[in-house]
Amino acid sequence: MKAYFTGNEYHTPKDTPRFLLDKLLLNTRIVLMTRVVAELLNSRSLALKSKYDTAEWAKASYNIMKSIEGCGGRFHITGFDQLRKCKKPIVIVSNHMSTLETMVFPCLIAPFMEFNFVVKHSLATHPVFGPVMMARSPITVMRTNPREDLQKVMQEGVKLLEEGSSIVIFPQSTRTTDFVPEEFNSLGAKLAKKAGVDVLPVAIKTDFWKTGKYMKDLGPVDRSKEIYISFGEPQAIEGTGKEEHRRILEFIGGNIEEWRK
Repeated sequence: MKAYFTGNEYHTPKDTPRFLLDKLLLNTRIVLMTRVVAELLNSRSLALKSKYDTAEWAKASYNIMKSIEGCGGRFHITGFDQLRKCKKPIVIVSNHMSTLETMVFPCLIAPFMEFNFVVKHSLATHPVFGPVMMARSPITVMRTNPREDLQKVMQEGVKLLEEGSSIVIFPQSTRTTDFVPEEFNSLGAKLAKKAGVDVLPVAIKTDFWKTGKYMKDLGPVDRSKEIYISFGEPQAIEGTGKEEHRRILEFIGGNIEEWRK
């Protein structure tokens, strides 16, 4: 598969041009959302034809990332070497701020490893996103019964990890710009412990792309907000996993605090 990023870091070049139409439309979300929807519709078409493999997934993700940059988004991504260290499947744990990270994670992660998301069941049944998401065989949870969700993630997650696929989990119950450690569950560490694999934390700040009032996934953009993504050190789970979970919280919380200064 094509490697979209070859170094340990990526920063949007300062001279990256804006799309002319994005400027002419006075900084609205129209151009970005139009390009994102077009990419999703193309992905949906491929998925329905059973042609949406990992390479196509990563390509669509990269195209969306370039569209974000063309509409004023500025990325700062660090820690690709942490992904390169991983020679076996891992559990990737990230905070969750917006639709942006689910759109761009494939081009960041897939060139290094196969992976599956844990997602809300509603995404898998969405008329547009559904076929795309299901083509990537996610673990779906209802978010109404935590115990049932835990059992499903543990059962299906261990199976996927044993088959060679990593798992990406957003442990917060919903997307939020606030990082509240008490609302960040330890599911990632528990799954990693049960499967006998490492857990890798990811800190993100993606409030460039806000949650929409009426169309949650296609909200407005704030070009004054730069986009930060940092991959942390993979950790083996020892004991109960509480110490590793604490370090995950420190890594995410510390990065967000630093980015907000």
